[in-house]
Amino acid sequence: MNLADDEHRYRYLGFDLDAKHVGLKIVDADTRTIRALLDDAGMPHLVCQSGPSGGRHIWVALVDGISADTVAVLARDLARICKSLDKAPLSNPATGCLRPPLSPHRDGGRSTPIAGTIDAITTPTVRAHQVSALAIAIGELAAAAAPDAALAAGRPLPVDHHGRLYLPGTRRPLAARSEAALQDDAAAGDASAILWRILVGAAAARWRYADVLTLRDEPGLEHVRTTRAGSCRAPRPTTGEQSPGRVLARQWDKAVRYVAANPRGVGDDPTFDGRAGAIASHVEALQERANASPGRWSSGGGASDRRVLDALSILALQAVSVSVEADIRRLALMCGIGRETARTALLRLAADGWIANTALHEGTRAAHWSIDPQNAFHREMKADRSQADPRPGGAGAAHRTHLLTGLTDEQNARTHDTFTAGESLGIHTGNLYAKIQTTPTLDDTQTLRTLQRYGLTRWTRQGWAAAPLRARDDVARRIGAAGTLHARERRYAVEREVWAWWQGELAWMASPSRQRPGRRPSPDAITLYDDGTNRHGKHPRTNDGRADFRLARQFVEIARRHTLLSDRMGERPAA
Repeated sequence: MNLADDEHRYRYLGFDLDAKHVGLKIVDADTRTIRALLDDAGMPHLVCQSGPSGGRHIWVALVDGISADTVAVLARDLARICKSLDKAPLSNPATGCLRPPLSPHRDGGRSTPIAGTIDAITTPTVRAHQVSALAIAIGELAAAAAPDAALAAGRPLPVDHHGRLYLPGTRRPLAARSEAALQDDAAAGDASAILWRILVGAAAARWRYADVLTLRDEPGLEHVRTTRAGSCRAPRPTTGEQSPGRVLARQWDKAVRYVAANPRGVGDDPTFDGRAGAIASHVEALQERANASPGRWSSGGGASDRRVLDALSILALQAVSVSVEADIRRLALMCGIGRETARTALLRLAADGWIANTALHEGTRAAHWSIDPQNAFHREMKADRSQADPRPGGAGAAHRTHLLTGLTDEQNARTHDTFTAGESLGIHTGNLYAKIQTTPTLDDTQTLRTLQRYGLTRWTRQGWAAAPLRARDDVARRIGAAGTLHARERRYAVEREVWAWWQGELAWMASPSRQRPGRRPSPDAITLYDDGTNRHGKHPRTNDGRADFRLARQFVEIARRHTLLSDRMGERPAA
């Protein structure tokens, strides 16, 4: 049965928990999580065992029709904390459907009610304000659970005597914007956004949790004390995850992590959270469309194309923009492929309408590529601004961080000597290995058997799962591929430097003679520094005056070896 009506407004919420890839324990845990959220929101519901595999359907009937945008946001945030949730029924109002209670399953058995009452679905009682409260609660949990990608490589944050995170440094007064938010009438506006503004400002000012506790009676912290209930607000429960103490502690830790991961100008851009959420939604939709087209990536150059598409998605999330500057060598190193492979992948993706070239390369600047060839992104942002977003402040940034971390982890898992071209196991094999790092599969293909033969997969109760990442190093040594990507990285660094040298030569030739410096150093006087700066002499020329790139490459390689030797000896070349 369809969950939405002919006007694409949802009349039922149907949470489909699938045991196929994650197992029954995860399904049971997710069922308890969703039921607790529904109970907190006062929403009667019915739980059914959907069939013989042990999956669950959780039903809620709605009095008011709920917009598809609100339900899609709710489903997306919930999927980040409930790994067994299938978002599809709640993400497509035209075709989203579930088998109703008591209906037969194709593999035998029926959808059997196991908790709640049939009245929960036959007699709707849930109103729109309850769905908004549910969406906010889910958004808070999802944001609090967002991984801290930028912190993973650094030291862990310190913890105070309350057990809460803080940023070391001298305590400063709150910024004017955060100070003003303290006195805002949060009860009459977006209380969660006002709280976020205060906490981010406090974290950036190097406050501790004890300092924040002294503010609990200020008007701006209304979101801590109460929750929205229709057109008014109701006190939060005194115990449980939604109690004032738990809410404030959770949001404080989240704000500290956010400031630590975004040290420049945090809290100064009120549009960032919305822009971050918009780009995350666009990338997620692109990824879902790509995942729905597995045949496109399984033959010919498709495996390389998918790596390049994912790399552009990562760059777009980092830049918070659908159009990014990306040269073929950078993409090649991100994807574990050759630069020519990256170039042809870009052309194929553009020809098939996945990306578009928005600016050609010029000098040392690379070409720009957009993951929005239809130019729909800004129309989507405008539409989003016209909708009431039920998520708390900071949820957009958390969604971006969550998606960026997942894509980066998958890209890193397959970008390895073991899965390069040539003598390696191959690009497609690496893509499959990375995919089952997070999602085991019951499929049994020749590629999975190849991974098993090299000790890179293992059979579990949930299906084929990937071996730990360190297993790739042993395989690379066994097949003679170890060091391939490192050698490629060194080669590309030399090629970039040679090209930059020639561009500098062209600029010198085009400059007026009166602006040129005096005598230039000879070509072999090139000096490279580890901070990215360099000093070039004349560019080498052949006897007929043409650029001698072969000799320039030799000079750059000699300079790089000299720089490396100096670094090892604790010295720097003389300036």
